[in-house]
Amino acid sequence: MAPTATMTTMMKMLESLPEQVQERVLDHMREYIEEMRDEAKWNDSFSRTQEKVAAAARQARKEISEGKATLMDMKKL
Repeated sequence: MAPTATMTTMMKMLESLPEQVQERVLDHMREYIEEMRDEAKWNDSFSRTQEKVAAAARQARKEISEGKATLMDMKKL
C-alpha cells in the first residue's frame, strides 16, 4: 500500500521526535491498532450473531406472553 498524505505527515511528525520518544509513540500505536483489530473482530462476530440473538429474544417474549416462562431462581444456579 502506498503511503497516503496523512501517513506521510504522521511519519514526518514521528521523525521529528527523539528516537526514544519515537519508540514510545510506536508502542502506543501498536497497542491502539491491536485494539482496533479486536474491535473489528467483535463487530464482525456480533453482526453475524445479531439475528440469532434477536430471534431468541422474540422467542422469549412469546413464551412470556403465553405464560410458559418462569422466574429464574438465582439461588439454584
